[in-house]
Amino acid sequence: VIVREGAFEIRQYKRLVLVSTATPEGVENASDPFYKLFDYISGKNANTEKIEMTAPVLMKQTSHGTEDMSFVLPADFSLMRAPNPTDPAVKLEELIDYRVAVINFSGSLTQSSISNHLALLQNWIVDRGLTIKGSAKAAGYNPPFTLPFLRRNEIIISIEKT
Repeated sequence: VIVREGAFEIRQYKRLVLVSTATPEGVENASDPFYKLFDYISGKNANTEKIEMTAPVLMKQTSHGTEDMSFVLPADFSLMRAPNPTDPAVKLEELIDYRVAVINFSGSLTQSSISNHLALLQNWIVDRGLTIKGSAKAAGYNPPFTLPFLRRNEIIISIEKT
């Protein structure tokens, strides 16, 4: 964490390895992409290697809703160390020197709560003279059975280094 102002942060990640899949066109339920990714970490990969589940689950946000879902692989994984997916819909991605602006909030990750917090974060970024570099991602840290007021959620936007 580089900056912390209440619910807002600027973070710098040296490296993140993501395993991702797209949400099929017209699908509202996030279970299909979740289970594709869960299968990957459960051993349905080129090495039949089981990989520890980590948090958060990331969901790329657009004006149409969630476009894709990603799991963050454990910190000891690199792009070279991660087993190749056997499902062609599942992809690996490595983010190097990744700087982001973040807003933290509790409650349910509904499209309404995501939109509201996204607007707050975008305003915070602009007010500080920072430049948005990529699409927003919603991040959920808790299992679905966690009571909403106990959940940890974030909206994350990649920003330019200043």
